Amino acid sequence: MFEYELHRLRSADLIREAQAYRLAREATSTRRAARRAAGARSAQGDTDERAHSDRPRRHRFARAV
Repeated sequence: MFEYELHRLRSADLIREAQAYRLAREATSTRRAARRAAGARSAQGDTDERAHSDRPRRHRFARAV
């Protein structure tokens, strides 16, 4: 009887792990699809969102002369 309970616990644990793995894969693929869609929109010029400002880049450290 003890072995049967261990088997059931292990089986339930494996099912939970598989469900968490599927959920993580789904979240990753959703983020990837959203990133692709945003890239396609920005390539078409339909977006107002910008990743970077138009401010010119300043170097962090002054150049040694």
